[in-house]
This record gives sequence, C-alpha cells and structure tokens, in this order.
Amino acid sequence: MYIVDTMYIILYNGGKEMKDMITLKATDVRKEWSSVLENTIRNNKPQFIKRTRDYLVLSDIDTFNNLLEPYKFSANRYIEDDGSITLSLNEIDIIENGKTEKAAEKKLAAAILEYATDFYNDFEFWKNAPNRKSHIPYVLKALIVDDVNKIMELITCQDGKR
Repeated sequence: MYIVDTMYIILYNGGKEMKDMITLKATDVRKEWSSVLENTIRNNKPQFIKRTRDYLVLSDIDTFNNLLEPYKFSANRYIEDDGSITLSLNEIDIIENGKTEKAAEKKLAAAILEYATDFYNDFEFWKNAPNRKSHIPYVLKALIVDDVNKIMELITCQDGKR
C-alpha cells in the first residue's frame, strides 16, 4: 500500500520536545478525531500531537507535497558504443539503459518507483542505514507522485563524464 492511499500523513519525531502551546494532546485528538482531520485537510494546516513523550505531525498530502517540492531527480547521461543511452541517477544508486533517452528515462522512473516501494515496505531497516537516510525525501516524493510518467518529468539529465 502506498502512502498516497490516504488523505493525510502522520510524521513522528522520536520524542523530541515541541512547543506545548501548538500541540494537541492525543486524548483530545481521539475524542475530536473528525474535527482534527477536518481542520488538517480543509485548512491545509498541519496538526502537532503529543502522546506522553512522543510528538507527531498530522498533515494533508498537499502540504506534505509542498514540503517535498524541492526534491527532484538528476541523472548523468552516457551514450554507449551501440548508441543506446545509459542514465545514472545521482540521488539514489539506480542505473538504467534504453535504446533512446526517453526509453531510458521511463525505465529509470519505473525503477525509482519500485525502489521507493521496496524502501517503504522495509522502512524501519532502510531509514537507519547511514548510506540510505538521504534517500527518504526522494522515496516519499516518488510515493506521493506514484506515476512513472510524472516521475519522468522530475528527472533532469546532463552529460556524464567517463
């Protein structure tokens, strides 16, 4: 299941302190769940929630997508001896080859989405891997976009150096 199957997203901050004046108590959120969701979705306003020592953020997808707006993909382009095009993604270690640049981009976009899904399905493991932490915003971006053609639009290619 992708994260985009829901109208909102909940983020957890691992118990770090936040200002109490803007946080809602979890017990109040449970009692007023419908109004909290309504305020989050209709007003595009994230809600900060405190449960004992834990803090969470409840946000609608549009707001979350706005936070991820700066995250795009870039790839180095290599023309192979047979005339095919190889694209090497800079943000995540993914490489794809196609007969044309468009074909390689489509394969790369599909590979990004597949990687994002695999990452998300084993999130607990990958989020703690030192060489994978930086992938998190790109993974979330791909999952929210959830469309190979739209991911292709986020890829900028430049000539690579051998």
